Amino acid sequence: MYVCVFPPVPSPALVSALIETGYQPVPFDDVATLDERTPEGGWAAAVVEVVEDLGRGLAVAAKVTAEAGLQVLVVTDRTLTAQLAEETGFADFILSPIDRTELRVRLGRLTGTPADVDGGEVIRYRDLELNTATYQATVGGEPRDLTYMEYELLRFFVENRARVWSREQILSRVWGYDYFGGSRTVDVHVRRLRAKLGEERSSWITTVRSVGYRFG
Repeated sequence: MYVCVFPPVPSPALVSALIETGYQPVPFDDVATLDERTPEGGWAAAVVEVVEDLGRGLAVAAKVTAEAGLQVLVVTDRTLTAQLAEETGFADFILSPIDRTELRVRLGRLTGTPADVDGGEVIRYRDLELNTATYQATVGGEPRDLTYMEYELLRFFVENRARVWSREQILSRVWGYDYFGGSRTVDVHVRRLRAKLGEERSSWITTVRSVGYRFG
């Protein structure tokens, strides 16, 4: 399957990861040229790698989405995730350094070819199921479309329920000690999780005033 990739000179790590997960990367520098370069069978998806210029990368992603009608996966550095919280114009994102399994799962969801699961572990809480092999989440048997960090946050909550976690603790445990974003990132992701869990289950995530959050 072919994926168009921006920028025109993507990192060797991204190219290698795409090839190893079964995709053929085709770099491009102008959205207007995508139609004339469309391979037989069409593009499976688009990948936009953001190294420094986040604004330009997101602008390209939005243009590809709007004009080419493609699902866009943004590849970015962990330090830029806070700035993605309120952005639209792309379907999903993945953090670098790239994990091959995660890349296969993320692109599989966008292209409609989910990765095969071989004995994947499932974490359960009431009628919530989290498959750690496919990064799929279901509630009451119905799938929930979570971004990577939404999934990781929900997984952290489920695996560490009952106790209270401060926003700073959650940032360090889920986003990593080298993450430079503010605690508002946690609030944004919690708000999105509650919405995706649904009204009946949103209360699973409890706000503890002046401290943080508790799950369950």
